[in-house]
Amino acid sequence: MTAPLKSIEGAGELAPSMAKAMGELGHNGRLAARVLALASPAQKDQALDRMAAAVRAQKALILAANAEDIGEARAGGLSGAFLDRLALDEARVEAIATGIEVVRALKDPVGTVTESWTRPNGMTIERVRVPLGVIGIIYESRPNVTADAGALCLKSGNAAILRGGSDSMRSSRAIHAALSAGLRDAGLPEAAIQLVPTRDRAAVGLMLTGLDGNIDVIVPRGGKSLVARVQAEARVPVFAHLEGVCHVYVDKAASLDMAKKIVLNAKMRRTGVCGAAETLLIDRSAAATHLKPLIEMLIDVGCEIRGDKATQAADKRVKQASEEDWSTEYLDAIITAKVVDGVSEAIEHIERYGSHHTDAIVTEDKVAAERFLREVDSAIVLHNASTQFADGGEFGFGAEIGIATGRLHARGPVGVDQLTTFKYRIRGSGQTRP
Repeated sequence: MTAPLKSIEGAGELAPSMAKAMGELGHNGRLAARVLALASPAQKDQALDRMAAAVRAQKALILAANAEDIGEARAGGLSGAFLDRLALDEARVEAIATGIEVVRALKDPVGTVTESWTRPNGMTIERVRVPLGVIGIIYESRPNVTADAGALCLKSGNAAILRGGSDSMRSSRAIHAALSAGLRDAGLPEAAIQLVPTRDRAAVGLMLTGLDGNIDVIVPRGGKSLVARVQAEARVPVFAHLEGVCHVYVDKAASLDMAKKIVLNAKMRRTGVCGAAETLLIDRSAAATHLKPLIEMLIDVGCEIRGDKATQAADKRVKQASEEDWSTEYLDAIITAKVVDGVSEAIEHIERYGSHHTDAIVTEDKVAAERFLREVDSAIVLHNASTQFADGGEFGFGAEIGIATGRLHARGPVGVDQLTTFKYRIRGSGQTRP
């Protein structure tokens, strides 16, 4: 059923051809979703096992495809942070395969009865988890999302229509080929995981229309402009994944050694991930002892700092922060830094400039910590831990499609449980309503 899709390879195809091909993806996805909803856990797990094996077996092809993507990205002058998100090596390919196996080991959520009760008339009612149906995932640069999203959707009984980034098209295709092989080997429809085979952005617009009612939910995973477009144009529900303007607040009761360790990891472990810290807030009462060591530590490892006057006074290498800087997701070795008057001002700053993604407090004061955890309105709030734990795998979810920052249905890492909804099953013995 996928053969016609090859005809729209590349950009600039005529709209009727594009619409027809995308319509076929939606139709095939709906048919596959009906099969997956009834597939046994064993059959889905077999497919995931075969997918992981295929990723390993096709490692050389995946790396060769990625090398072409990297070469094109370098020629296009893309940033180092972007290249890091795009790049695969043997370890990262193995991590993709391992990630599929971790998802396979998760408990299958489909069919789980979350609540049940008996009415006075003898009817029993139970609420049971069921798949969402067909999930459209639109993502940028990271080719591993192809495997993460495909595996999570399969485990939760959903069909997936994946639209990867233009810059990672070859890598995503190579990974998708391994996923398709696993589906075939397990006797499941290949249309269970489909990859949009064109770089043309018109394909995204067609997905946002819902493909004639065949897409049930859209998950955008990418930069601010992508998410803004999806939220503005989508005619189906969206699991919003806004940019990660993440903060670390170092309280007056923070251990300096712990603060240094957490701040360094939160900013520099991987600067291109959405959980990377973009702003450092330091309690004025701790500035005399904590500010200069933290600033020097970051600068010494190559991080540019843009700060307020107090931060600039601590080190002449700190650049002046603009108003725009405070709400910027750099995804690079750049951080803003500000001295604040305690936890109250830290919370106010996060509320004003943050993206409700992930924010952390470093402190030994349990009262301050609990206030921060209670009052900071973000999907993930941490005490004495790095913001880079904003990851489905670190939550024990196996993997994630993204970090949802909205408030409906899913919030935080979107894993297999969040990719289900529920229905009610009622069993009676001839009851009628008076």
